[in-house]
Amino acid sequence: EMGLLLTLKGFTAAIIGTLGNPFGAVVGGLMLGLVEALAIVFVSSGYKDVIAMVFLILIMIAIPNGILGRKGRAGG
Repeated sequence: EMGLLLTLKGFTAAIIGTLGNPFGAVVGGLMLGLVEALAIVFVSSGYKDVIAMVFLILIMIAIPNGILGRKGRAGG
């Protein structure tokens, strides 16, 4: 039953750092780990996973291409 949560966090790290960039996935994983560690300090540890998913949603809203993503081309 633990595999689903690990898969979801790995996918979250890849989305945060940009899906097509392996280095971006590493950066995304580090960012996700730091956010979770800080969440444990300031909020109950039970909300660690909730805060990680909220972080994913905020990144997707603010930077839809990911942290290391480029802007898409405009036009043809």
